[in-house]
Amino acid sequence: MVSLDRFAVFRAVVEDGSFTAAAARLKQARAAVSFNIKQLERELGVTLLSRTTRRVALTDAGQRFYARCVRVEEEAQAAIDEARREHDALDGELRITSTVEYALEVIAPALHVFTAQHRALQVRLETHTAHADLLRDRVDVAIRLGRQEQFEALPYRGALLATFEIRPVIAPSLLAASGVQGNRTPAGLASLPWLGHAQLEHIKSWNATDQHGKTHVLRLQDPQIVTDNASVLLQLARQGSGLSLLPEWLIRRDLERGTLVDALPGYHFPTQAVYALYAPGSHVPRKVRAWIDFMKEYLAQPRN
Repeated sequence: MVSLDRFAVFRAVVEDGSFTAAAARLKQARAAVSFNIKQLERELGVTLLSRTTRRVALTDAGQRFYARCVRVEEEAQAAIDEARREHDALDGELRITSTVEYALEVIAPALHVFTAQHRALQVRLETHTAHADLLRDRVDVAIRLGRQEQFEALPYRGALLATFEIRPVIAPSLLAASGVQGNRTPAGLASLPWLGHAQLEHIKSWNATDQHGKTHVLRLQDPQIVTDNASVLLQLARQGSGLSLLPEWLIRRDLERGTLVDALPGYHFPTQAVYALYAPGSHVPRKVRAWIDFMKEYLAQPRN
C-alpha cells in the first residue's frame, strides 16, 4: 500500500523544484526525501520524475499523479478540518502578501483586531512590489488591488473584499502656481507635470465621468518622475512635484488636512477593487476563510 506521507514528499519536490529545497521545506534530510521518492516510484511501478544535476521535472505519468496527489491531500485536510469543526480557535501559520502601502494603511490595523480574536494563530505578512506566486512561495492569501477584470483571468480563486476610488491630487502650492485653479477640468490639467506609478506607466489616458454622467478623457503627459511605490508618489505630490492619481484610502488624511487637494472635484474615475487571491482547489483552509470573511466585514465598516 502506498503511504500518504510519500504524497506530501512528492508534492514538495515538485513544487520546490529540487530534492534539497523540498528537504528544507519538510525539515528532513535530503537522503530521506530521495528515498521516499524512489520508494513511491517502486510502489507505483512508474517513473514520476526525471532528474538532472540541477532540477527535477515531471514525467507525463508524474504530471497526472501530481494532480491527483493535490486532490488527495486537499480531501485529507478537509477531513481533518471537519473533525475539528467544533474547535473555534485557529492555529498554525497564515501567510499573507500585499503591497507595502496597503499593508501599512489597511492590513496592519486589521491584523491588530484579527489576531486579538485568534491568539493561537501566527501571521506572516510579506510585502512585495512584484506579485508573489502563491503556490511557489507558499502564500495563503494575496491581497491585490486593481480593476476587477484583471483578477478574473488569473489561475487562482478570488474573493472581492471591497472597492475604492482613485483621485487626482495636487499640492495647493502647485495648483496656485499653475494658473489652472479656475479650470479644474481634464483639459485644464493636461499641461501639469505628472507623477507616474511604474505599473501604470503605459496608460496615457483615463476616462473621467462628470456629475452629469458625461465621460471626459484625461490625457497624460509622459510622467516626469516614475516610481514603483505609491507612498513615494504621495510624498512627491505633497511637495508639489506634480499631479498624481492615488487611491482614496492612501490620501484621505492629506485631503482632510489640506496638504493635498482634489484636482478634479465632481469627476469620478473607474472604481478599483481589493481582491483576496488564494490557491485553487476544492478545499479552502479554515484560516484562509476566516481571514477573508473578517476582511470583508472590516472593510465594510466606515474608516476614521
